[in-house]
Amino acid sequence: MTTTITTRVGIIGGGPAGLLLSHLLHRSGIDNVVLELRDLDYTVQRVRAGVLEHDAVELLTENGLGERLHTDGLRHGGIYLQFAGERHHIDFEALVGRHVWIYGQQEVVKDLIAAHDANGTPARYEITDARPVDIDTEHPRILFTQDGEEFELACDFVVGTDGFHGVSRLAIPEADRTTYEREYDFGWLGILAHAKPSSDELIYALHENGFALLSMRSPEISRLYLQVPPDENIDDWSDERIWDELDVRLGMPGWSLERGEIFDKSVTPMRSFVSAPMRHGSLFLAGDSAHIVPPTGAKGLNSAIADVALLRKGFVQHYAGDSSVLDSYSETQLSRSWQTQYFSTWMTRMLHTFSGPDATFDHQVQLGQLAQLVASDHAKAHLAEFYTGLPITR
Repeated sequence: MTTTITTRVGIIGGGPAGLLLSHLLHRSGIDNVVLELRDLDYTVQRVRAGVLEHDAVELLTENGLGERLHTDGLRHGGIYLQFAGERHHIDFEALVGRHVWIYGQQEVVKDLIAAHDANGTPARYEITDARPVDIDTEHPRILFTQDGEEFELACDFVVGTDGFHGVSRLAIPEADRTTYEREYDFGWLGILAHAKPSSDELIYALHENGFALLSMRSPEISRLYLQVPPDENIDDWSDERIWDELDVRLGMPGWSLERGEIFDKSVTPMRSFVSAPMRHGSLFLAGDSAHIVPPTGAKGLNSAIADVALLRKGFVQHYAGDSSVLDSYSETQLSRSWQTQYFSTWMTRMLHTFSGPDATFDHQVQLGQLAQLVASDHAKAHLAEFYTGLPITR
């Protein structure tokens, strides 16, 4: 026997995008239900993005999610670019009057879960066999199983926020889907360490050995990355080897890298991905379900926030009698996605070491590009405008 649940918006995926959309809809008086394959602990503990754009922070703050962010987050007014043995500051606030915040995705999820608990909004975890059906009609459903019991969630709309490997995108007929992909021949070896950050702001470094990034999660936790082959065995990298290589790639005269206990390390492949359209019938895609960017530009979580912010506006207006925002959602967000793909690709190509017969030539071109960038206020403002974020509908 199948149990039927009724709501207005069914959300597949209980990560930050799905939970945020649910929270925004709840505040707008629109009933919704979140369905998540993983358990709650996995959702909270997953280590992902740490940079929030200017508008993303304003959106979270305006919707009751800014208390811990403003207390525990780190406000940054710029970044450093390091190349050819020199470090250059890109001052976002002086260039474009905006800033970013360092606040881990896990912390955003914790804030969202606390808000859901306070609101009593329904989220179901550890569901299986979820699949959207009847998405070509005005009465779509999501079929799923939980604790051995079969359910159907009857709704007006389905939103897929279940990531690249989720079921939502594949519910769109293959003949109606176009995907664009780029696989990079390198990945990032990332670590979390009990070490005081060695810089007041992020350092992006181009080095002959490969890219390195110095980031942080708090005044006591450092987050650092090294460019490595995508299939690199993490077991081949002892803690000492990691710190030594970070010293080589980030080293500067008169500056030292703070070391500490590494308590998390992994290798993440790099890819770009876009799936079009982002709407099919009553199904909408948001976040990694529709687009993935290399992390160099810090756009993944922020793009998902932008998607769900526009969806909230679209659903509010739809239930008030105007469906124009929903009707243009796919076109609007795909245009935005390609702009973030451009920026992420630009940053990635400018700062990573590439292999092949032209590698030495390419490296010299990168040095020339970076030298021109740091010498031009117009070029620096271009970087600052994109890094602090395209406008987010609120």
